[in-house]
Amino acid sequence: MSTTAPAPATKGLEGVIAGETEICNVEQSALIYRGYEIADLAANATFEEVAFLLLEGHKPSPEELKRFTAELVDARDIPEEAKSFLTHSANLVKNHSGVPMDLLRTAVSICGHLDPDCQDNSADANLRKAKRILAQVPTIIGHMQNNIDGRDFVAHDPDLSHAGNLLWMMTGEKPTAEAEKVMDVSLILYAEHDYNASTFTSRVIAGTLADMHGAMTGAIAALKGPLHGGANEAAMDMLSEIRNDIGPDNDTGKITDWMHKAFEEKRKLMGFGHRVYKSGDHRAPILHGLGRKAAEARGPEFVRLFELGETVQNIMETDKKIYPNVDFPCGMTYFTMGIPVPQYTPIFVASRVSGWAAHIMEQHANNRLIRPRAAYSGPETRKWNG
Repeated sequence: MSTTAPAPATKGLEGVIAGETEICNVEQSALIYRGYEIADLAANATFEEVAFLLLEGHKPSPEELKRFTAELVDARDIPEEAKSFLTHSANLVKNHSGVPMDLLRTAVSICGHLDPDCQDNSADANLRKAKRILAQVPTIIGHMQNNIDGRDFVAHDPDLSHAGNLLWMMTGEKPTAEAEKVMDVSLILYAEHDYNASTFTSRVIAGTLADMHGAMTGAIAALKGPLHGGANEAAMDMLSEIRNDIGPDNDTGKITDWMHKAFEEKRKLMGFGHRVYKSGDHRAPILHGLGRKAAEARGPEFVRLFELGETVQNIMETDKKIYPNVDFPCGMTYFTMGIPVPQYTPIFVASRVSGWAAHIMEQHANNRLIRPRAAYSGPETRKWNG
């Protein structure tokens, strides 16, 4: 019997169009959320407005934004079972191999067990769940960090924005307006990015008609990887390694020698390159500018970090024609804000759940099971006996 052979395999599905979406368009020249360009949103919108845009499909009116913000504030508390898990989780980080992304993944899953709409995939239930997850993730991150630091849990502040409350819950200190703004813009920049690895994971899971929390949990697992969400942590680790190796003076010759040695050893330098943005990620200069301004306000040590990063960036662009993605300035910016490096990717989650939820809802609304073919490269047919 004859069969039609699948099309030739494309490694990593590069260049393959895997579906349609009304949510986001990623091109070299622009990043668009439902018709709005990312620089426009970063300059003129708040994260709550962007989250509403992604989840409810249009720019909110003042009344809609007020209602949406109140819904998020009301949903910030997490179930006692999730609090209990986080209370007993510090040792998983301190004495074992657990990392914050693992704890966040598990806590979101626990919240799913206890969500009143957990098994309901209707549009209304999915939207309610999306808002609860969006509201609860900063609480999970804050409780987690307080526990790791040996402090009591901090209650959310209903008067703070999503970004401000995230910083408050992690530190127990009210953020400055400047810090709140930097965090808010970073969340906007990270909110959505079409069929990236974690979003595609969420759509594959949702395509089986699994529930919102299940798809979110899978997306968090995908985002943990250092080639995806973990790149901002790895970028900061790389800069810390350079500083430790060359000393504090930012000698350009020493930085160049370090980079050339890394090139010779074929090290993968994180925070650079992108599958789509071959000539530069236009989110990166937005966050770099905000981060450097924050560094100048904090003092010379943090300015030197950005100067180091700028030298590294120039060498990569000159020698390799490889440009920074948004994760490179994110690492420096979050470090300047005093955020522990292992929490960089969980903060990414605090933003990206808005995009994931939009894709999960879109998948459920017009579903077809995602089931690609594979190009077989194994042995020819053979007999078991003989």
